[in-house]
Amino acid sequence: MRISKITIRSFRSIESAEIIPSEFNVLAGQNNHGKTNFFEAIDWFYSGGGDMSQIAYKHDSAREVSVEVEYTGIQDGIEAVKNEKTKESFRKFAGKNDVIRVIRRSSDGGKRQLWDQDKGEWTSKNFAGFDKAFNDCLPRLQYVSTKTKLSEVSKYGRKTPIGEMLSGVLTAILEKSPQYIQFREKFNELFSDEKSQVKVELDALAGKVRIHLEQQFPECTKVDFSVSAPEFDELLKNFETSVDDGVETTAEEKGDGMQRALMLAIIKTYSEYRRDKDELGKSFLFLIDEAELHLHPTAQRQLKNALVQLAQNGDQVFINTHSSVLVADNMQCQTLWRVLKSSGETGIRSIGEQDKPELVYELLGGSPADLLFPNNFLIVEGRSEEILLNTIIRRFYAEQPRIKVVFAEGDLERQQKSMDAINIAFTPLYQTPVYRDRLVILCDKPNKKREDHFSEFCKAYPDLTKNGQLVVAPVEAIEETYPAPWKKTTEEVSKMKPREKTNLAQTVGEGITRDGFEKEMAKTYEALMKSWEKSHK
Repeated sequence: MRISKITIRSFRSIESAEIIPSEFNVLAGQNNHGKTNFFEAIDWFYSGGGDMSQIAYKHDSAREVSVEVEYTGIQDGIEAVKNEKTKESFRKFAGKNDVIRVIRRSSDGGKRQLWDQDKGEWTSKNFAGFDKAFNDCLPRLQYVSTKTKLSEVSKYGRKTPIGEMLSGVLTAILEKSPQYIQFREKFNELFSDEKSQVKVELDALAGKVRIHLEQQFPECTKVDFSVSAPEFDELLKNFETSVDDGVETTAEEKGDGMQRALMLAIIKTYSEYRRDKDELGKSFLFLIDEAELHLHPTAQRQLKNALVQLAQNGDQVFINTHSSVLVADNMQCQTLWRVLKSSGETGIRSIGEQDKPELVYELLGGSPADLLFPNNFLIVEGRSEEILLNTIIRRFYAEQPRIKVVFAEGDLERQQKSMDAINIAFTPLYQTPVYRDRLVILCDKPNKKREDHFSEFCKAYPDLTKNGQLVVAPVEAIEETYPAPWKKTTEEVSKMKPREKTNLAQTVGEGITRDGFEKEMAKTYEALMKSWEKSHK
């Protein structure tokens, strides 16, 4: 059972929104644009309550606040209801329908109502115990807000994930454990048996207390002191979570990143645990606010992969984020939502691959100058060009826009792959508009063996020639363009080893003058100038 549609009206900054989610949903946008408000609307649907003057859109308490949720797989949800009478009432109401609509409105005192498909109206009266019973039917909400503390999930308690897991496991074990049964019998023998020394002494004390109490309340005829066998719930009150990551300490002593990761790991385990138990075999609805909080980009990607697995196993996941890492990777069951506030109103819309680069670029800061990104890229064929140009840029052109020189290992086919790799690694999408129309490629003149490859390359990327992004050297090797005394002939180049070429490039880069570079190596200089001209300023 999972959510198939969410409709929100007049909740905080969301005046109106309709969401048709998938199994795994990523909501992305800048701070204060309403991502958390969307989560809180779902939380309000589940739990109700709250000051409506604060919840209502623009604090207008005259507005009706409503959150409507449509569920699919309702027949499976009905089977999860424990109370047979309630289950039968649900089954009668739903009939053979596998979709059900539920709404919570401020005008109804915050009570939820069901949509009666036969009558075409919201039911004004629900069968007894509907709201509580319906929660047993729904996917269980697990809302991890930025304010959620590790102690709320890692400390023992009757309603915490750790508490429910431990209680379930221990109950199953102890009910059948001969040692535990023997312990209970021995305890009763020592503390409860009428002939035990403890019982005799307690009865004696109770008798004396009764005498004193009887002086004030003559009707009192008996006082009894008894000791109950310790329940394991009491024993677990001192339960503590510790982690050994090289240094074993309590979980609360670890860093924020470790605590956040541990909290999510416990919740994921809790989901699997409940699903594995027949009596608790319903799905979860995860809402994770700022999923990247305190996590390194690598850990963010690992978290996303783990949450996707939960979605693939039957749970439904919503995360909101400012992280380009969580947005960039495509997942088969994923829907990406852009959250954008305009004139105080939050809009939520799904976006596809064409819109994703703009969102990623926005999340990264909106300008390469604000990021670790270069202003542009210059792709060259080999390591020699890379060494030479990086040295020359450092010596003569430090004031120019920052250019990243990328070498493609001396192969035009590799140049094509390098373009894709740049897009993947730095934008991080290979069809991004951020650099596609700006980067420049410097190619050696193709020899006869490579003319076909060069032609295929140009056909694959016709806009490169059209936009002046492809610069072709007049010779087949950069060593032939060096000024004297470093200039080499074609025959000499053919005899050089790779190490000799890179050493020569370093020597030329350190020894050439600015004027010599610009005049003697005109095409190489032209490629560099085009990179600056087309760069992000």
